[in-house]
Amino acid sequence: MSSTERETGDAGNVDAARGAEGAEADDHDDGPLDPQTERALNFVDMLLEKMDMDAEVSLAPDDGEGSADEIRLEIEGPDAGRVIGKRGSVLEAIQYLTTRIAHKPGEPRKHIAVDAEGYRARHEDQLAEMAQKLARRVAKEGKIITFDPMSARDRRVVHMALKDIGGVRTESHGEGPDRRVQIIPVKGAAGAAGSGGAPA
Repeated sequence: MSSTERETGDAGNVDAARGAEGAEADDHDDGPLDPQTERALNFVDMLLEKMDMDAEVSLAPDDGEGSADEIRLEIEGPDAGRVIGKRGSVLEAIQYLTTRIAHKPGEPRKHIAVDAEGYRARHEDQLAEMAQKLARRVAKEGKIITFDPMSARDRRVVHMALKDIGGVRTESHGEGPDRRVQIIPVKGAAGAAGSGGAPA
């Protein structure tokens, strides 16, 4: 991949990495990036280069759906589709590793979302829409609906999509790869927002 915009140099060379991060910060109108964002951008850029992918990573445009505690990265380029993997598995792995690298003890924890060719955004929109339809069904029929096991990111999408839906609440149950979300009716709670377990 091209390294003319942001040369990472030797992955083990911290000074070079910091310099690359500073160069990346100059590309954004909002001024210098916070340390977590710099580390996340630099790590994904290095990873794409090591994977020999013809793709670039940048901060995702602000579409009004993000939050102050979220870092959203977008991968684009001829090989961006290869970064996704089967059912988003490669993308999920990249996001997990980026989260581990970017977060340092003592810093406020930010959620990191890595997308490629809009795959995650489309997937999350579809998941949120399906969750809302199921929530209306739960509120009407009064029966619990349990999702298949899903990733922590997808569970968070469901929790957030339903937090303002009246008459239902959400909870996460299970451990590890078997953890799943339940949509639970709240009888006599018309207009109440979903208040189930934390989105994790």
